Parts: sequence; C-alpha cells; structure tokens
Amino acid sequence: MPTKQATHKAKSKHTRTNGHAGAHGKNGHAVATPHAAAKAREQGAAPKKVVLAYSGGLDTSVIVSWLIETYGCEVIAMIGDLGQEEDLDAARRKALATGASTAYIEDLRKEFITDFIWPTLRAGAVYEHKYLLGTSFARPLLAQRQVELARKLGADAVAHGCTGKGNDQVRFELAAKALAPELRIIAPWREWDIVSREDAIAYAEAHNIPVEQTKANIYSRDRNIWHLSHEGGRLEDPANAPEEGMWQWIVAPSAAPDKPTRVEIGFEAGIPVSVNGKNLGPVELVEKLNEIAAANGVGRTDIVENRLVGIKSRGAYETPGGTLLVTAHRELETLSLDRETAHYQQLLSLRYAEMVYYGMWFTPLREALDAFFASSQSRVTGTVGLELYKGNVNVITRSSPNSLYRTNLASFTMTGYNPKDAEGFINLFALPITVPQGDSRR
Repeated sequence: MPTKQATHKAKSKHTRTNGHAGAHGKNGHAVATPHAAAKAREQGAAPKKVVLAYSGGLDTSVIVSWLIETYGCEVIAMIGDLGQEEDLDAARRKALATGASTAYIEDLRKEFITDFIWPTLRAGAVYEHKYLLGTSFARPLLAQRQVELARKLGADAVAHGCTGKGNDQVRFELAAKALAPELRIIAPWREWDIVSREDAIAYAEAHNIPVEQTKANIYSRDRNIWHLSHEGGRLEDPANAPEEGMWQWIVAPSAAPDKPTRVEIGFEAGIPVSVNGKNLGPVELVEKLNEIAAANGVGRTDIVENRLVGIKSRGAYETPGGTLLVTAHRELETLSLDRETAHYQQLLSLRYAEMVYYGMWFTPLREALDAFFASSQSRVTGTVGLELYKGNVNVITRSSPNSLYRTNLASFTMTGYNPKDAEGFINLFALPITVPQGDSRR
C-alpha cells in the first residue's frame, strides 16, 4: 500500500515521528470471516477509532488488517520505544503500509527505567526465584501511553495482540480499566478464527503482510532495554534444551572472555546511580551494564513458570544488566538493613513481584508497598563490586556509609561483647523447647 509521509509531528512530548497512510479498503485484503463479523455484531456498535499497541511483530502486523476488515474502523498504531534496539521507523512504515492511518513512536525509555524498573528493583521483586519481570512491568507503561494517546486523539477503543492464554492480556487490560474504563478493549486473539502462530503466518502470507516469523523460526520474542524473552517453538517441551541459535543477545558462556571482568555498581537509597565510579543517567547506566554482562555470558535464564491464568509455561530470558543490578542490590542490603526489616521485606518483595507479574501496577496496594520500600531503602547506599566470568557472577566487595557491620562484634576476638550474657539469652530463648519437657507443676 502506498504510504504518504507525515507533514507534522505529534504534539506529545514523547512522540518522535508520525505518519499517515492512504484510504482504507484499497489494500486487496479479504473480507473478515463470518465468525469474526458475528463476534463484532455481538459486541454492539463497531468502534470508529482504535489505538493499537503495535510492535511490528507477527501478531500486531496481522491485527491492523484484521481490525479494518472486521470493524471497518480507523486504526492508529502506537509503537513504544522501550530500548528494544529495533528499527522502529521500519515498524512505523510497515504499520502504515498495512492499513494504519497514523503511527506514533513513543520514546518511553527513561520513564520505563525510573518509574517501573527502579521501583521493582528497589523492592527486590523477583517472580518465582528467577524471573526478573522484564515483560511484566513493560506492559502497564505501554498501556498507560496507549490510553493517553487514545484520549488525545478521540479514539473510542484500544487493542492489543496478546493471546488468550497469556499474562499480557491481563496486564494491558487491568491498566486500561484502571486508567480509562470508558474505553472499549479489543483482544483479537479472543475473537478471531486464528488459533495458532502457524495460522497467523498463513494469514500474513495470504494478505501479503511481511513478517519475520516462519514455521521454522516460530519463537515469540519480546525485547526491551531490560530483557529479551523467547517462547514457543521447541521451548514448549520442557525436556528440550534451548538451541544455541535461539539466544540473540548474551554470548555463550563458553565463548566469553577467558579473563574475569570486574565492575562496581553504586546505589543511593536503593537506586543505581553509577558504574565503575562514574555517575550515569538511567538509560546510559542500564545500557552500560547490558554491554558488560552480555559480553561475559551473564544473564541467560531458562524458566518454567506459573502464569496468572493457571497454566505452566516455559520461557528463556536474557537479562544481562538486570542480573548484575539485582545481585548487587541484594548484596548491599545485607550491609545496610537490620535483620527485622530485611526479613519482613522478603515477604513484601514476594507480594510485590506477584503484583507486577499479575499486572496489578495501578493499584492502591502497589503504591502503598512503594511507600514502605522508599522508607526501608533509605539506608541502601553504597557500592558493590562484582566479578564476571563465563556466565557466573561473584560478589567480591561491598561498602556502605550506612553499614551495620561492626568488625569488633563480628570478629572472633571477644571485645565489645560480654559472652556471659549469652547464657541468659540462650536459657530464655530455649523456654519453648524446655518447658514441655519438664514436669507439669507450677
């Protein structure tokens, strides 16, 4: 489809580029299936203008055409720049060529890190011991900007390309309902006749929509500045080892340098601020650590996880810089947090991770937990030195001006401490154990 370039930029402070496509209905696409059309009628009046969260991948590439066929509506593509290092202008052109009336590229990288990644890191939130939540906290931000754009442009609906089995549908839709409950939400994977990625590829081929996926390379991927996920294909069988060719970011540990690499990360109140003694902005800091960790084979994870919808799924994740940050932050806490706060924080960290994974970002409880962590993390300032070697990360140094570690108490020299006090402490501490063993006399 011929594409007419935009003559103006969108007025949003986030928007980089904007474009317009030709009139709808001249793309040679087939009409919607009877099943899809019936579904549209069941839901009442068709939407007139839809803002689609667009990535340019298989699902959203197909959805632009499908929305136009099914609803006869105007489709606006919203492309979020979360640091995925892809040709986003090519994605914009592709959206226009497949029928979108307008396409916006939104630079959300700094906001993504400061408003979503840092709070989650500060909370020590890791889902089921392994998953560093790279996709989970990206979705609320994309949905937030999608809603803002829909309101600005007078759209009456938003749409996403999440499957009916996955977590992302919940994350997008909970955010939309929290921020703009008046907007209609369209989820094509819950409406259309396409039931597999093979079907989606066939649809794309039939409609001359270019996509990278083939039946031989069918992985579903999501990338941003924090991580790169891989799902589908041979990963659907947990007995299959990941193919080396599947990994796209982090070098194989065996191919990493033969000499260890050292890196020092500085924090202020639980927030990363420096690498190797140099203060860096949020985007630059994460990019620097990504470069260092990826070159040393650090950050590959293979996970079987429990999805919110009750299904176990298997995925492979590449989180290079994030792995270093989580490791360093956790270690700095060991110096600066007292025992009771540290142990109680573990309970709240688990809950925070669940809320992020479940898409419950825009909720009073998540905001209340942020207030707790802002207080508990006020002491987490200092530096941690890490040594990276062929996929491994070891903590080698730790230092904090708020350290609670006291050498005179921790040493084996009996100074600054009266060992005789321990006898009474042990006797009292043992009462729940010893009382049941004694007689019953008072």
